[in-house]
Amino acid sequence: MGSAHTPADDVVYDLVSIQYHALQAAQLYDQYARDAEGHDDVVQFVRQCQEQDAQRAVRCHELLRDLTQDHGLGG
Repeated sequence: MGSAHTPADDVVYDLVSIQYHALQAAQLYDQYARDAEGHDDVVQFVRQCQEQDAQRAVRCHELLRDLTQDHGLGG
């Protein structure tokens, strides 16, 4: 990737924020799926959203690792 970034950079903050919200939402989907019991199409949609948010969080983690690796902060 381009230049190294520090944890104080806007791009790093933005990715952390996206990751946090994706992980938070992924946990809430279990409740949404329970609320939709009996509506298989809705449950399927909720699970799809949950998976997409989980994938989004993983991708943020990868990008953060790449952006911060030169600062000894990569995982």
